[in-house]
Order: sequence, then C-alpha cells, then structure tokens
Amino acid sequence: MVETAWPGEEVIRAARGGDRDSLAVLVAGAHPNVRRFAHSLCASPEDAEDAAQEALIVLYRRIGMLRASGALASWLFRIVRNECLRRIRAARPPLAELPGGTGAVADSAEQEALRRLDTERVAAAIAALPADQRRVLIMRDLQGLGGRAVADALGLSTAAMKSRLHRARAAVRAELGGVPGGVR
Repeated sequence: MVETAWPGEEVIRAARGGDRDSLAVLVAGAHPNVRRFAHSLCASPEDAEDAAQEALIVLYRRIGMLRASGALASWLFRIVRNECLRRIRAARPPLAELPGGTGAVADSAEQEALRRLDTERVAAAIAALPADQRRVLIMRDLQGLGGRAVADALGLSTAAMKSRLHRARAAVRAELGGVPGGVR
C-alpha cells in the first residue's frame, strides 16, 4: 500500500522555523501526494514529474512563507496546478507552426487542444472551491483515499465528509456543465 499521510504539524512547524532535518522529512513526506496530484492534472507524465519537482523546490525554498500548517496541501496543490497550466500554455504551438496539409494531424492537434482546455477548466473549477470542499475532493477523488481515511485525516465525521464531497462534486459539475464540451 502506498503511504499517503502528510507529515505532522510538529514537522511542518519545525521546517517553517528553519530546521533542515524537518524540512527534509517534510519534502520526502509530501512528495508522493504532490506527485500523484501532478499526474492526475498534467497533460503528460513528463510535465507531471516536472510540476511535482517544481512544487517541492518551492516548498524547500519558501516553507517559511507558509502561514498555517494546515494549508500545506492546498499551497502545494496550487503550485502544481499553476505549473501544469503554465506547461500546457507553453506547449501550444503558434498557429503558423500547425501543419496545413493533412487532416489527421490537424484533427489530432484539435483534440489535444480541447483535452488541454478541459484540464484547465477542471483545475480552475477545483481551485475555485472553498478550502474545506477542495481538500475533501482532492483527497477522495484525486488521491483515491477511502472515505473513512479522508474523514479521519480532516477530523470530520463520515457524514460531514460525504456532505462536503457531494457539495464539491456538484459545484465542479455545475461549473463544467455550463460550457459546451464540459464534463457531465
């Protein structure tokens, strides 16, 4: 079984205070979660690895800027999301470079562009959720944790976790359903 627990509050506090050993433990503990999220969001495995690495570098360099220990996951996931979106934008070829002769290549490029736009929209819809709903959705649907594990990790009852998950899914569905081509 893959270890998915985040490092504890005391490790995060010590790392924020400049303790290098705690920072190493924090980076190592956050890596599997950041990597899993990046692979679920980025367009390619290479981009996902690069985005996860970038998030861990930012964590290492700027842990002192983190205001609340409980915001670590949201902070790192936002960095990963932004890095994935940046890579998607950078990968788009200028219109002049698109091949003009073969319909199959143009269709493939069009499908790739639509897929990337969908990824951006899903990421933006998740990022727009309230923090409590976003955490539950990410842990349950993106990280694949069980309902009881999510509830325990967040200090919630199972019913409260299910309620937040339902509201988060409904909000994302509503956000994506209003646009042609949205996920339903």
